[in-house]
Formats: sequence, structure tokens, C-alpha cells
Amino acid sequence: MRNQIRKIAPVVLSGGAGTRLWPLSRSAYPKQLLSLFGDESLIQQTVRRVSGRIDDDASFSAPIVVCNQEHRFLIAEQLRNAGIDPDAIILEPAGRNSAPAAAIAAMTLAQADPEALMLLTPADHVIRDVPAFLDAVATGIPAAADGRLVTFGIHPSHPETGYGYIRAGSVAEGNAGGTGLQGAGDAGGKADASGRAFHVASFTEKPDIETATGFLASGDYYWNSGIFLFRADTFLGELGRFEPEILAACRTAIAQAHSDLDFTRLGEGFARSPGVSIDYAVMERTDKAVVVPVDPGWSDVGSWSSLWDLGDKDGDGNVLDGDVLSQDSRNNFVKSPQILTALVGVDDLVVVVTDDAVLVASRDRVQDVKKIVEGLNRQGRPEGSVSHRVYRPWGFYQSVHRGERFQVKRITVTPGAQLSLQKHYHRAEHWVVVNGTAMVTRDDEKIMVRENESIYLPLGCTHRLENPGKVPLNLIEVQSGAYLGEDDIVRFDDQYGRTD
Repeated sequence: MRNQIRKIAPVVLSGGAGTRLWPLSRSAYPKQLLSLFGDESLIQQTVRRVSGRIDDDASFSAPIVVCNQEHRFLIAEQLRNAGIDPDAIILEPAGRNSAPAAAIAAMTLAQADPEALMLLTPADHVIRDVPAFLDAVATGIPAAADGRLVTFGIHPSHPETGYGYIRAGSVAEGNAGGTGLQGAGDAGGKADASGRAFHVASFTEKPDIETATGFLASGDYYWNSGIFLFRADTFLGELGRFEPEILAACRTAIAQAHSDLDFTRLGEGFARSPGVSIDYAVMERTDKAVVVPVDPGWSDVGSWSSLWDLGDKDGDGNVLDGDVLSQDSRNNFVKSPQILTALVGVDDLVVVVTDDAVLVASRDRVQDVKKIVEGLNRQGRPEGSVSHRVYRPWGFYQSVHRGERFQVKRITVTPGAQLSLQKHYHRAEHWVVVNGTAMVTRDDEKIMVRENESIYLPLGCTHRLENPGKVPLNLIEVQSGAYLGEDDIVRFDDQYGRTD
């Protein structure tokens, strides 16, 4: 009789801000939500590769996503567009690194099955060879089921100083799942390490170039992918040994949690957890760690140079994305989707052009882009966290022009969506429909406004904008008044549960 298919619960961590990919990635719309490599966003690619069958004996269950509460509607919409129905979207009231997020997911799974197997993966990585990745997951399943904490080590292609490294020790007994050793003298044939699991001998965090070069030559070291497979109870037991404060804070947060529409909001006790990575909290301290080597075309997309590595290059080694011209220029990365950008006689640059910012950096200095973001945030400048296009659960708006006592915006409302019922104390608004159909509530009236038609909303009126159609609604909003800030909104009713 055929064995029952084992279910693996994918846990997708989507808490990063992606500051090294500024100005495209901002804290309000971070890199995992962007389509940086392919047509889908990074989080859509992530949930898609952890869906369906792993092999003949295992398959993925519906994913759990742990994310920043500010991104909840954006993530829910992207999952819906990808055709993925998550088991849960868990909202963090504050970012506390990967160990607390993993603990929350493990506790959630353990409520139904303490021995549930969970695959923990960041939302913002690129994996080009998905079958190779799934083969590695299948290799790790017996070890994880046997109480091991499995990590996946990437075959290094060059002496990278921006990644952590894992040194593989002796082979775990059996193909992958035993807990004993074959013998300290048996290196296990690491030159052909596919389909095998090794005990972890050590972790090294971001070595210098000389050390990384030695690691590459030895053949025993792998890049730390940040992807893990383990039983919920095993992980929680080890976390309790090494970081009991994290465990206690997460238990409190789970006890305080409540449902909010389709989301699970953690209690404020979560904010009391130490902010520690899973590597430091558990993996570097446990004796249960094993590593499965794999070469799946992986990148953590940690900087603009990573996208140069991944991209299709022209004859001069340039990766050009958008409206870009290049003359006598080599080995550059340029992303300029809307504005014509021309290069003449420059090499090894990163140039990224958005509506409100331009980045020009040496390709070997792109790790320092985060310092620009830190400086913008210290100055209180909005460019560090938001762009001109601001996303909302109903769509987005984008500032087009602003002057004294007026502002012009583009507003796009997705089909079937509606803004809150609201009013403003300091501004009037005039809406011009460019395409689509708008249903407008204005005090006691309901008015259908079609393409090339407009409507005036006087100061103080109660109003709502809806898109009853099947195509996106685009309109131009002209605001006029003494104060045009986004906080001049009084909400009376909101289907998304917002109050501010």
C-alpha cells in the first residue's frame, strides 16, 4: 500500500526593508513586493515554488506568511494575484528579526501537530533552479523528521564576503536522515555532495576576502542560504534552551493574538522579544544542525550588484532595464523604467532612476546604499521610506504636482475595491475619471461617474469612491485648500478596518 504523502508547511518570512535596493525598494514597499527578476514579485515567486508536490512522498501545505503589519494588504493582494490561498498571514506589531518570527510560526503549527515539519524561507530570494531546490528539500526531510535542524548550503561560485558560510563536517548516516556519524575520517565525498546531509562543523559570518578565498578552495564550505527545515517541537525546544526570553515573549504574543479580517494580529508582547536572527539564536549553538548542499541558482538579492550578476548582459557586459542607451560603457547595471537614461564612457556603475530619486554608485560600493537611506531617515526626508506612488489596500495614489494650496494626484482603484467613507476639514476635491467607472457617494447622493466625466466634492462633505467595474479605475484628483496633508481624513466606515 502506498505511503501517505508527508505534508511540509512552508513559512515565508516577509519582514525585511531591502534598504540596499533603494531607491526602488522603500520600507513602505520593500524588495520582496517588487518584480526584480522576472514578471512576478519575489514573494510571489517564493510562495509559488513552495506550492504543490516536492517528490512522490511529500508535498507542501498552504503557506504561513509572517510579515510587517504595514504590508498586510499588499501581501494579501499579491498572494491572491498569484492564486495562492495562505493558511495564515501573521502580522508582527514590530520587527524582531527571524528567530521570533520562526518561533511564532512554529507555535502556530504545533497547536495542531507538535511534530509538524516546517520549511522556513525568506520572501526575497531568487532561486532559478526550482527542481534542484525541491530535491534538496526532499533530501532534508528524513533528517528533519528525525529531530535534526536542517539548513541548506549553497555551493559557492566565488569568494563572496557578503554571505555567511557553513563548514560541512561528517556525513549523517543513511542518505540524509540518520543522527549518527559514519566516522570522523570520512569526509563523505563533498566534491559530490548532492543528495546528502552533513553535520555542521561551524558557522562563519561574512569573512574577509582572504578567508573567503580559502573557504572556496577547501571544498568544505557553503554559503548560508537562510533557508531551514525542521520539526516545530525540535526548534522550539532548542530555542527554549538558548533564548528563553524569545520563547516567553512569543508565547505571550500568541496568547494575545486576535483575528483582523483575514489576518492574525500578534499581541504587543511580541515587541518585548529580543531581536535575534535564527542563526545566532539556535543554529550556531545547537548540536542538532545538519547542512544539505545544493546549487539551485540562488541569490538573496542583497544589493544592486546581485541583479547585475543575475541579469542578461549585452556584448559590453551591461544589464540595461528600461529606456536606456549605452555608448562605450561596460559592466554597468542600469534600471530606468520611465525616463530616458544615457551612458557615455563609464564602467562598473549602478544607475537606478525612479520618479523621485536617482542612484549612481560604483558596483563594488553598493552595500553602502543603506547609508544613504539612514541619512535620509535622520533628516526626516520621506524618500527614505516612501515613493511618489503610495500603495493602499484599494490600489494606489501618486502625486503628480503640488503648489501653494493645491495638489494634483493620480488615483487607481482596483476592480471591486472602495475607499473609506470619509471627509476632510481643510480641502475640497475635484475628481476627473480618465478610464473606468466610478461610483461616488457624496453626502446623501450616489452618482455614477464615467470616462471623461468629473465630480466636485466640497470641503466638509462626506464622500466615498468605489470601482464597481471589471477594469481598474483611473482618475485625476485636484485638491485645493489650506492644508493638504494625508492626516486630514476622518473615516466613518472602512472595509479594511483602518481608523487612521
